Amino acid sequence: MKKITVADRLRYAFDNYMANGTIALIGALALLSAAIIACAVFVIQWFEIVPGGQDQVPDVFESAWLSLVRTLDAGAVSNDQGWAYRIVMLGVTTGGIFIVSALIGVLSNGLERTFDRLRKGRSFVVEHNHTLIIGWSPKIFQILTELSLAEAKTRRPCVVILANKDKLEMEEEIWQRCGRLGRLHLICRTGSPIDPRDIEIANPYQAAAIILLAPDSKNSDAHVIKQLLALVNNPNRSKITRPLHIVAELHSRPNAEVAKMVGKAELEVVLSADLITRITAQTCRQPGLSTVYLELMSFEGVEIYFREAPTLIGRTYGEALLSFEYAAVMGICDVEGRTVLNPPMGTLIAAGDRMIAIAENEDMVRTGGVPIGSPDLMRDDKPRFARPERTLLLGWNPQAAEIIRELDSYVANGSQLTVVAIHPAAEAQISELREVLTRQQIMFFMADITNPKVLDAMRVHEFDHVILLSYHDLFDDQQADAHTLVTLLHLRQITDRMVRSKGRELSIVSEMMDLRNRELAEVTRADDFIVSDSLVSLMLAQVSKNKRLSAIFDEFFDADGCEIYLKPIEDYVQLDAPMTFYTLVEAARRRGDSVIGFRNHTLMRDTASHGIVLNPAKFEKFTFHTGDKAIVLSGN
Repeated sequence: MKKITVADRLRYAFDNYMANGTIALIGALALLSAAIIACAVFVIQWFEIVPGGQDQVPDVFESAWLSLVRTLDAGAVSNDQGWAYRIVMLGVTTGGIFIVSALIGVLSNGLERTFDRLRKGRSFVVEHNHTLIIGWSPKIFQILTELSLAEAKTRRPCVVILANKDKLEMEEEIWQRCGRLGRLHLICRTGSPIDPRDIEIANPYQAAAIILLAPDSKNSDAHVIKQLLALVNNPNRSKITRPLHIVAELHSRPNAEVAKMVGKAELEVVLSADLITRITAQTCRQPGLSTVYLELMSFEGVEIYFREAPTLIGRTYGEALLSFEYAAVMGICDVEGRTVLNPPMGTLIAAGDRMIAIAENEDMVRTGGVPIGSPDLMRDDKPRFARPERTLLLGWNPQAAEIIRELDSYVANGSQLTVVAIHPAAEAQISELREVLTRQQIMFFMADITNPKVLDAMRVHEFDHVILLSYHDLFDDQQADAHTLVTLLHLRQITDRMVRSKGRELSIVSEMMDLRNRELAEVTRADDFIVSDSLVSLMLAQVSKNKRLSAIFDEFFDADGCEIYLKPIEDYVQLDAPMTFYTLVEAARRRGDSVIGFRNHTLMRDTASHGIVLNPAKFEKFTFHTGDKAIVLSGN
């Protein structure tokens, strides 16, 4: 074995020191420069060298200054006089040339490494009260767009994104898909979403909200739970007393329960599969409902607010419905944070209770007078009894079975469901469903839904509702949407024939994967489009800004909760008679319902609003006609 010499040890120590980075190298050059200057001062003082043109030997400080000048300015040596002094200064200048050259190289490399680190997005984020998005998926573009709307009036809004993706690629992709994001300050950082050290780069414990995005992979839930563990169980977390506000996207309900055990009160879960399943099941029976949900879940237009109303303390919920001219009341949030949508009309409002209402902005949620509607225009008809329904489901995907189960909790006994699809899993899953469905019978036909002859043979015009599902598990998003668009165009032809021959239209709800394809699909005049990624993105953005909204949307989408219904407006008021919106609110109040808007049948094909009018001014007058719907919160 080689014997370790002193030279080896010195070389090893030198190598370790030089590996310490730019600052260490600059320090070494500074020490070397000081050593050269000290040697020059020693020689001048010891040999009493007098510079040419001077009468005496300069003192120590003057010698040091002259030597320092020579290290920085090689040209000054030509002006020196006296050979002894010139020889000393030549040595100093030679050393200075070496030091300055090395210093320039060190600084250049150091700056290059710094810029490279900045390009890689590895520097610490010095922000607070920012929104942190951990992970990357196509949903991020819609989330950023919504957050830019939500933060439009904030002084310096900031969103930080941490993903295992190149910083420049993230910024370029966001710019291409989102364009300008208003006042939103966007910061991208590269790092592993499941590495606690990488997560700390984004300063998560100073964030106002943290959104955990599920990646597009089979084990996405496991990945999100790892992200959650990295956040909650970080050893440095103990230094922070501020509670976190985490919103996580998960697919499986059992996995959501596991996540809640980890995140506890700091975590709100958005179950993406459940969300799409429930909205599809509700919307297929109520054309226009998806537009209502999109309006409520977006930061553009009306929003849901929680606001105290001291003037209503001691009064009833029924009175509160008529006390807001520019806001539509939906329910009550008590002091402990429990929310109740459309409570009994006699429910008393206590001190500290907040009214849940929708309005254009929070300032509009204010009380006013209690006007009286037109009693002579109100109707008190008995509720309509549910009748059996016929539903046609075209296409199949992993959510189809859950949509059918959810639909079974809404339809009346004796209803029928017909499924037409070509999918390897459809037949086996439908056989299992036949054993558990209680209110509807199910039939299955294996056929190509893009073939117009198949649709004609199914006598589509005889069904009450049509659900068109995307084959997103068999094809990529664009190919699946193209498949859906072709089928929609054939359904449109059938609808046009129905309108000409029978005077009625077909209720169609279709699933799209890419929000951009919805604009292409508008020409098909389908009643509703369920854009999966868009709805999940809206939900994540809303709950990140207000965690209490999670309970509200959960109740909306629960078959046993208080839901939004589009009911025939003639159930509440007379048709073809001008009246203020107060009249409709009062008529619904007498039936135990809370009205938040209406759908104008003649404007259903308006691509901007689809005929949906939410929270109109209560003094404004309207004339309702056959086909118009009242948008109400009701228990049935």
